[in-house]
Amino acid sequence: MKNFILGLAVLSAGIMNAQTQIIAHRGYFQTNPPTTENSLKSLENAQNLKIYGAEFDVRMTKDGVLVINHDEHHGKMEISETDFKELEKVKLSNGEQFPTLKDYLKKGKKDKFLKLIVEIKPDKTKEKEDELTAKTIKMIKDLKLESQSEFISFSLNICKEIKKLEPSFKVQYLRGELSPQQIKDEGLDGIDYHYSIFEKNPTWISEAKALGLITNSWTVNDIAIYDELKKQGIDFVTTNIPDQLKNK
Repeated sequence: MKNFILGLAVLSAGIMNAQTQIIAHRGYFQTNPPTTENSLKSLENAQNLKIYGAEFDVRMTKDGVLVINHDEHHGKMEISETDFKELEKVKLSNGEQFPTLKDYLKKGKKDKFLKLIVEIKPDKTKEKEDELTAKTIKMIKDLKLESQSEFISFSLNICKEIKKLEPSFKVQYLRGELSPQQIKDEGLDGIDYHYSIFEKNPTWISEAKALGLITNSWTVNDIAIYDELKKQGIDFVTTNIPDQLKNK
C-alpha cells in the first residue's frame, strides 16, 4: 500500500511538472555567443533545447512575399511597403540572410517534435490581413506542417480568419482585453496574454481552464513570475530564457 501511495505521489509530481511547457520567444537567441531573434539559428537553438515550441513573427512584403520579422521595419525599410528584393539586401545582425517564411518552415520541419508557434502580425487593412493569413496557411499546408503548427495574433480578425479557413487549427489571442468567456464565444482556442494581464485578472487562468481553453503567457523572463504562473496551472509560457525555465 505504501508503495502504491508513493507511486501515486511520484506520478502526481510528474504531472504537475509537466503542466507548464516552454516556448522560446522568437526562437532561442540569448545564447553564448548570442545570435539574432527570429533567425534560423535561433530556431535551431530552440530545436536543440528539446522544449515544446518556438514562436516567430510573420509579415508580408509589398510584393506578397512572406517573411519572418517582429518589427514593421527591416533596416530602415517598412516591410509592407518594400519589395523583397530590396529587403533581402540587408542581412540580419548575425550575418544570416533575411528569412522567408518558407525557409523558416523548412528548417522547422527538420525537428517534428518542436511546435511552430506562428504569430501572424496585424496589417494595415482587413484585406491585407486576410491575404497574409491565407498565404501563411497555404504554405503550412503545402509543406504538410499542419500538425506541427499553432497560431497566435494580436489581430482578432486574423484569429477568426484562421479558424474560418481551418477550424481544426489551434488559435490563441494575444492582446489581452477579452475575458476567457469572450474568447470562448469568439470560437478561439485560448488566451496568450502578457503576464501583467493575469496579475490584474487573477481568476482568468482558472476560468479559461474551466472553459477548456489553452492558457499561455508572454514574455516571462523572471523566474518568480514563472513560478507564480506555474502555481496557477498555466499551460505554457513564452520566454527569452527557455534554457533557464525548462527544468524549473
